[in-house]
Amino acid sequence: MNKSQLVDAVKEQTSLTKKDIELVVNTLFDTIATTLQQGDKVAIGDFGTFSVKTRAARKGRNPQTGEEIEVAEAKAPAFKPFKSLKDAVNK
Repeated sequence: MNKSQLVDAVKEQTSLTKKDIELVVNTLFDTIATTLQQGDKVAIGDFGTFSVKTRAARKGRNPQTGEEIEVAEAKAPAFKPFKSLKDAVNK
């Protein structure tokens, strides 16, 4: 499901307009991204927690030349589902 399909699915279940739903979805995603950029976590009850993980610097290889390269430390978004979401998926 992509964002457009998500908006359509919410529209089918509510009386909101598609424009209003798109605004809410975009604002939600922007807020999560901004919060993660600030180094904070986002916990959504009965769903899960979004956080930022730091990947340590490491050595890698250029797949074309085989040359060893240094891969810099990087931050990556992570998601950990709550038990209630895991249980809902496994029903």
